[in-house]
Amino acid sequence: MTLSRSELEDNELEELVIPIWHKDLEGLRSHVLLRWSLTAGFILGALSLFSGVLSRTEDNLSALTIWIVDFDSAIAPYDSFEPFVGPMITEIIMDDFPSANQSPSMVQYTPHSFQNDSMAIRRAVYEQHVYAAVIINANATTTLQAAVTSGNDSYDPLGIAQVVYNSARDENTYFYYIIPALSQLQTTIVQKFGPRWIEVILSNKSLDNSLIPAQAINPAIGFTEIDLRPFSPAVATPSVSIGLIYLIIIAYFAFPFLMPIHNRLNNKRQGRSVKPSHLLLWRLMSNFVAYFVLSFFYSLVPLAFGIPFSNSRGFETNVVSNGNAYGKGSFVVYWMLNWVGMTALGLPSENMAMIMGAPWSALWLTFWVISNVCTGFYPLYLAPGFYKWGYIWPLHRSKFSRTGHVHDCITYDVVEASRTILFGTYSRIGVDFGVLFGWVGVSILLFPLAAAIPGWKAAASKCKV
Repeated sequence: MTLSRSELEDNELEELVIPIWHKDLEGLRSHVLLRWSLTAGFILGALSLFSGVLSRTEDNLSALTIWIVDFDSAIAPYDSFEPFVGPMITEIIMDDFPSANQSPSMVQYTPHSFQNDSMAIRRAVYEQHVYAAVIINANATTTLQAAVTSGNDSYDPLGIAQVVYNSARDENTYFYYIIPALSQLQTTIVQKFGPRWIEVILSNKSLDNSLIPAQAINPAIGFTEIDLRPFSPAVATPSVSIGLIYLIIIAYFAFPFLMPIHNRLNNKRQGRSVKPSHLLLWRLMSNFVAYFVLSFFYSLVPLAFGIPFSNSRGFETNVVSNGNAYGKGSFVVYWMLNWVGMTALGLPSENMAMIMGAPWSALWLTFWVISNVCTGFYPLYLAPGFYKWGYIWPLHRSKFSRTGHVHDCITYDVVEASRTILFGTYSRIGVDFGVLFGWVGVSILLFPLAAAIPGWKAAASKCKV
């Protein structure tokens, strides 16, 4: 049988078109499977970093310390009275809370540890030596006894003790762990103190019960809550947490936007090309300028949404809302922090993009974001020991030391520097900038090597052809 011309063409076309499962595509299928397997494994590992940092949080809550300091009848002019309120409150706390599992640690100190100065304890909370403190006032017993003996209707139970903390230091840790623990502590103390106090009143036959003000019986005692640096307003949240993810991403995408310009300079023009050293200098300087401009617009966002940048910092032992560390110059310092931070985060990304090439550079961005988020937004002393490498990451660096009986736990990072500027928290901004400049310096040293790798890869590919 003679085939027509169209049938011959169809047969030839069928010979050129093969199914996806054809043996000739076995190598391609293996290559695709390998790439997807590597990608899936990388994503699984990177995402595990984020979940892993929180996997031991409840077991490590004892790393969060709360000091208990009883000044009741310990200093003049109240030291001539036999204390009753302070010892009872301390006994309730130390009996009930140290045995509780998965809760902050209660550590008892004497007033002499602070030179009998309650303001020294507030400074310790402000300087981040401890997460919170319960201070029983020196006149606790005398004030309560005077209320029941003289019938003082102006007696305020909240004058018995203070609870001091600093929520702007780390709002998530405070709102999830510290403040609930303090609320439970206060409730337990008031519940257990009441029956004992009523027994004391009933045993004193000399008291005229009709003169005793109701608040001196129930609740009898209370706690004045002092948040030295409140975390507010809510719109400040992106500036000290999720917004820093955008800082990383913006820094990363500056590279592909600038690359076409770099390539034009690298092309030969009229038989000549730009000197390699000048091209490297151009690329670095253009990055610095790009980050300078981008960080400015990034810094404008919190300003546009009403976050203060011109308030006074205030005194460290007083309650100050939105106390800016540098007064009217706080916005400039915030901009400079974001500029250096973006450079410290962006240059390593550009180096890795040149070393890894497409599409693997996208995986680097995934790792870079997740690793900085899990070490920068969450306290590493609540994380497994594996995460100690996070102490040198751009968004986080911690230092642990012990001075006398005081356990210091001070965190240095971009997040903390932002909190210092926005809320007036304890400042280690010199160390913050020092860590970031260290990352910038190392990235600059590695930049020439990273820039040469794409050329080496291209030359190797030509040799194979």
